[in-house]
Amino acid sequence: MKTTALMIGRFQPFHNGHVKLIEFAEEEVDKIIIGIGSSQESHTWENPFTAEERRKMIERSLKTFQRYEIIEIPDVNNDKIWISHVKRIVPEFQVVYTNGELEIKLFREAGFEVRTTPLFSRDLYSGTEIRRRMAEGEKWERLIPQGTIDVIKEVDGVRRIRELRLIL
Repeated sequence: MKTTALMIGRFQPFHNGHVKLIEFAEEEVDKIIIGIGSSQESHTWENPFTAEERRKMIERSLKTFQRYEIIEIPDVNNDKIWISHVKRIVPEFQVVYTNGELEIKLFREAGFEVRTTPLFSRDLYSGTEIRRRMAEGEKWERLIPQGTIDVIKEVDGVRRIRELRLIL
């Protein structure tokens, strides 16, 4: 039987840590569903990029990986119905990759196999850290794949992040 896995993230922005997680999972499953979490959110400090911008970041960064599908998953802000909400939106999957304690608990309670992954330099490969570096004019490009860099440049993402930081 072919195994399909689900991996959910906000991808704000999509970075090299995400690429490593997908490469790790790619060795174990036949297909990966990449769920863009909080897909309704954009233009805030925590979620500066739109779902469509994040989709483009992922697609352009995973050029050599073909066994994936991207699905947008808006928040419902209710843990009791979140798994059923995800199941309604996402095609069938058997395995969930996550390191989030709440996600592990919720998916296991719903009967899914949950696999954790190594954390690849979490202090560097963090959307929060990358956004901070962008806002403060520090080097950030080496932390994300070229496809993401291209999208950020196209949407003037650094300027957006700097402006959002001023609002805080």
